[in-house]
Amino acid sequence: MIPPAVARLSRVWFPSGGIAVSGVEDGHAKLIRAGFLRPSHAGMFHMLPLGRRVQDKIERLVAGHMEESLAASRVSLSSISAEALWEKSGRLQNVASELFRFSDRRDVPYLLSPTHEEEITALVARTVKSYKELPLRLYQITRKYRDEFRPRHGLLRGREFTMKDLYTFDSSVESALETYEKVRAVYTRIFSDIKLPVLSAKASSGDMGGDLSHEYHLPTPLGEDRVVSCDSCDYVVNEDIAHPGAPQDVPEGASFQVWRGITKDRTKLVNVVYPRWIKPLGGGELREYTDQDINLSAVKSAVPDLDAGVEDPLPFWSAATAPGTGTATELVNVVDSRLWPSLGGGSEAVALGASGWPATLSPPAVPLSVSSRHTTGCDRQPLNLLRIRTGDKCPQCSSGTLKVEKAMELGHTFFLGTRYSALLGAVASVPPARQPSPMQMGCYGIGISRLIGAVAEHLADDTGLNWPVTIAPYSCVVIAGKDAEDCEAMQVCNLINDVSSSNAFFDVALDDRPRPLPWKMTDADLIGFPVIILLGREWRSSRRVEVQCRRVALKQLVEVAELPSMLTQLFKSL
Repeated sequence: MIPPAVARLSRVWFPSGGIAVSGVEDGHAKLIRAGFLRPSHAGMFHMLPLGRRVQDKIERLVAGHMEESLAASRVSLSSISAEALWEKSGRLQNVASELFRFSDRRDVPYLLSPTHEEEITALVARTVKSYKELPLRLYQITRKYRDEFRPRHGLLRGREFTMKDLYTFDSSVESALETYEKVRAVYTRIFSDIKLPVLSAKASSGDMGGDLSHEYHLPTPLGEDRVVSCDSCDYVVNEDIAHPGAPQDVPEGASFQVWRGITKDRTKLVNVVYPRWIKPLGGGELREYTDQDINLSAVKSAVPDLDAGVEDPLPFWSAATAPGTGTATELVNVVDSRLWPSLGGGSEAVALGASGWPATLSPPAVPLSVSSRHTTGCDRQPLNLLRIRTGDKCPQCSSGTLKVEKAMELGHTFFLGTRYSALLGAVASVPPARQPSPMQMGCYGIGISRLIGAVAEHLADDTGLNWPVTIAPYSCVVIAGKDAEDCEAMQVCNLINDVSSSNAFFDVALDDRPRPLPWKMTDADLIGFPVIILLGREWRSSRRVEVQCRRVALKQLVEVAELPSMLTQLFKSL
């Protein structure tokens, strides 16, 4: 393998520095200040050369696993999809609000794809006809588009983003499930290579479809999901599908509280009645609960069209019940099933009045044709309207306790079955009957651009970014002080390059920019090079370089001849 040419930073454009730190700086702000990217529009970003190098390395790492471990073939599907396909799959109306939609000059409706299940299934349906062509594994790394209502946290929740999609097609459920487990194992290795402590949590399939899925979460305070895990067994799930642990009871005479929501069409007011205090069965202190502890997923099981993003629904409800409006249709009282016996099972006992009208709003001047209903989920599964808390007992084992932590989703795997293949005609003749049968599908995503933001946020410190060596823009940077010549610094770079040529991510940069040494050192820390090699005071007298690595708190003088072996060992831990 020919070693890569040494990168001279004077020839690389990245506008680092020059942006003042304002207040508490998160990882995204550091990416901008260090010159990795710049915002273009709301939720959209220009990737600059340093950011592009990080993204390229992540893409190569992921592509290597797809092709070497799974024998997947790479495709590149169009970013534009036909609305007709999404209508045929039944997904168009469910996700319409998040789609960028447009029509061509002939008024044919299209959309910018947020995902490609419909397109890949239609492609395979036109191409593959026999079970002998299966299993088939196709992947792509491409830009996706989602019209986020509130883009936030930079690359973590954007409107334009880069993803890796893998789509698999098998002839039987058994082989499709084997494929699913193989991909899960590969995902574990990918995140391990990037040095991220990712949790694999069983999750809901949502609008994607299918009945088996797992999310890959990085625990972080910035996360929008909550992951529940046991300290004694392998129980790890998204909070949305977590089962309550050991039974809990409402103490006799305990008070209750009401949280209110409204449906997306603003026609139904939802009164969520939950216990203020819970007593764990078998002992333990009483626990107090507030509106922040409401399990919105449980509420949505009773009212699927709840708009969970509305903090104060009463202005909307007041407008819907105003004279002459007439859009309000129903009041829904969703009651925690543990409260129902102590409330006598009657609507008036809920203390909301016979109709559930909010006490803070004046009653309507004229009677409204608004119905009222009450549900506790007892006709299906009892409604537990409160979130699981850290310290609750595990529902899977008898000895474990649960931990609940906020987390950020970086990847998702779905076993789709025939959800798309049956509707879009992806069938193959399978023996012994030789009758066309829908293919068994799976889809598997990793957020490439989101990974950049996640790593920046997870590993950054007060000094700057701090990249894992596998995806750093450069593995190390050589900085020459006033006692070292440019040609000597280049010799050190070539020495490292020659030894590291068998490892593609061991690449070195020379900071030869016409800047003062202190500025270069500060900038190197901000950019987050895993290793800094300084040709400082000791260089001229003893031919020793100073090796710095912030991740392991290393600052050590090393003989230049020993530098390659020392870096080889150091890189293994980074």
